[in-house]
Amino acid sequence: MPTNTLSAVELVRRFGISYQTLNHYTNLGLLKDSGRQGLKRLYRADSVKKRLRMIKALQNQGYTLRLIAQRLNTRRSAP
Repeated sequence: MPTNTLSAVELVRRFGISYQTLNHYTNLGLLKDSGRQGLKRLYRADSVKKRLRMIKALQNQGYTLRLIAQRLNTRRSAP
C-alpha cells in the first residue's frame, strides 16, 4: 500500500467516523477513493483529512450534505 494512503478500516479508525458514514459520504461524492488494493478501497490521507474538515465546518454552518457535495464538487471541477 502506498505510504500516503489509508484503507477504509484505517480511515474509519483514524478519523472516528463509521463505515456507514464513509459509505454515505462516498456515495454522495463527498469522498473519493484513490483506487483499490485487492478488495480494499484506498483513500489519500491528506485529501481525506482536508475534505472531512471542510464537511464538518460546512455542516456546522447549517449546510446539508447534498449542498456540501455540490459545493465541493463544483470547486473540484473549476479551472
